[in-house]
Amino acid sequence: MNNFNYQRRKTVTVNIGNTPLGSDFPIRVQSMTNTSTNDIEASVEQCQRIADAGAQYVRLTTQGVREAKNLGIIRQQLRERGCEVPLVADIHFNPRAALEAAKITDKVRINPGNFVDPARQFKSLSYTDEEYQAELHRIHDSLVPFIDLCRKHGTAVRLGVNHGSLSDRIMSRYGNTAPGMVESVMEYLRVFVEQNFMDVAISMKASNVVVMVEAVRRLVAAMEAEDMHFPLHLGVTEAGFGEDGRIKSAVGIGALMSQGLGDTIRVSLSEDPELEVPVANKLVEYISNRENHPYIEGHYSKGYNPLMPRRRICNNINGLVGSKAPIVIASCRPEYVTGNRRPDFFFSKTGALNDSDQFIVPAAIYSGEDNTTPLFSLDNWDNNIDAPVKWLEVPASTPIEKLLSIKDCDNVALIISPDNINVSGCQQALIHAIIDNDIHCPVILHNGYLDTDSEWLQVKAGADLGAVLLNGLGDGVWLEDPDYEYQNEVVGYAFAILQAARLRTTKTEFISCPSCGRTMFDLQTTVRRVQEATQHLTHLKIGVMGCVVNGPGEMADADYGYVGAAVGKISLYKGKECIEKNIPEADAIPHLIALIKENGDWKEPNSNV
Repeated sequence: MNNFNYQRRKTVTVNIGNTPLGSDFPIRVQSMTNTSTNDIEASVEQCQRIADAGAQYVRLTTQGVREAKNLGIIRQQLRERGCEVPLVADIHFNPRAALEAAKITDKVRINPGNFVDPARQFKSLSYTDEEYQAELHRIHDSLVPFIDLCRKHGTAVRLGVNHGSLSDRIMSRYGNTAPGMVESVMEYLRVFVEQNFMDVAISMKASNVVVMVEAVRRLVAAMEAEDMHFPLHLGVTEAGFGEDGRIKSAVGIGALMSQGLGDTIRVSLSEDPELEVPVANKLVEYISNRENHPYIEGHYSKGYNPLMPRRRICNNINGLVGSKAPIVIASCRPEYVTGNRRPDFFFSKTGALNDSDQFIVPAAIYSGEDNTTPLFSLDNWDNNIDAPVKWLEVPASTPIEKLLSIKDCDNVALIISPDNINVSGCQQALIHAIIDNDIHCPVILHNGYLDTDSEWLQVKAGADLGAVLLNGLGDGVWLEDPDYEYQNEVVGYAFAILQAARLRTTKTEFISCPSCGRTMFDLQTTVRRVQEATQHLTHLKIGVMGCVVNGPGEMADADYGYVGAAVGKISLYKGKECIEKNIPEADAIPHLIALIKENGDWKEPNSNV
């Protein structure tokens, strides 16, 4: 596979009901119900809505044997309606439920972190090599009956690994890391391969986009090393809702899809599940449309590690642009941007402040004509200009020979605009050439779109910019949509993309699950209430999780957690530690605020202290 040219990774075919996955089949879209699987009527109706929205698979919570049997009833009622969408049983901690579901549904998801190993308690364990090997034999012996049953009934399997729900055994050797996630699933895959059972798909999910992308890339490398070619299910778990959930998902899923990875995707939003489907379909359409794009010449720069890229080192220009957090440029005047997420520079095409045709103004010293700096192309480049930053914009297909003249300039910022439908591929190819030619100027990614639909803009920009930024290649973002009415929102999307890539934090990060049949409260309402109370705490990550099954583990990246403990009851966490249990829901947010204050992390709104 070429480094910068889009091509789907080849996989085996996995048979899931009447909708095969992988190989040359289209990328499939799926979602998950948030109804109780014991409420058959509500579950049937929601499955139907998800299918009508365009999903090819629907997953349902399956806590126990009763829910597994109900899944069979739900499946039958859907078939009687003429709805043939394959159903997936979502299993945690209960092999008996998995065995029952394997008899009556199309696919069973099990989590290697808790299918055989006991529920994790974040305990530090120690194993000798012999003891560890004995645990692997135990996994083997527990999986074989499940595999035999799936084979007998034609049921596919998803091995779904979640960052934060790794077993204590895996964490004893690998920690809560991407390599640990990979080893967790490879232990299981080796048993499936030994048993010659190939109807298996794999997911590696995390709320931390950087971890999720690294885990998937490492998994692909590990599978290739052992001649395995199973299809991938991509998703950013606990992405949230609204703008943040869409952008976070687009950044992580889009970065992987851009390099040809992914055979089915789920955009996990804390919203009604059918609303996830259009977002996922947009991602699939946008990335798939670059099939057979004009060929991009290029290769990875010397020493580059595609499995775990490090941010490129560049010049620091007068403390304005360079090796610090990536900058944001906005295509509007400063007064059009409200709120505290202020762009670092503003661009105007028609001299609003002077007679220049084009100029960029540093926001920090914005006061008039003397602070304007022209934006150059190669046609009118003036290396002798006296300016705090020399801005040079070039198309991504520019031959590297034309840029060698700026090699020794220590105050040039290079702005790269894509000129190929494979936006991220063409930009990365030029940046790698720049690295190999010892050009150390900062690189700004200038991506323009014509989308008055906000969701399309979030998906396209998130996928394109995320792919480059997560690969360590970008010192600034210039997101532009001249037809979009609200430039303030465009600026917000640029900042949200940088935050999703863990490069610049400008607002509180909320990690919230997409809800399922295990959720103990109205998730959408609760997330909004928590946000209203804590959205000014831009230095924190706060998890809002519907239940204790996955919540404590999957929000392990959060500073504080708000978790459903029972109906009407909330437990509060500081990191992984449960601080208060079973608080009445009506009192939970004041208790959360008090907990944040007790630990010295509270700031009053509009306070810089």
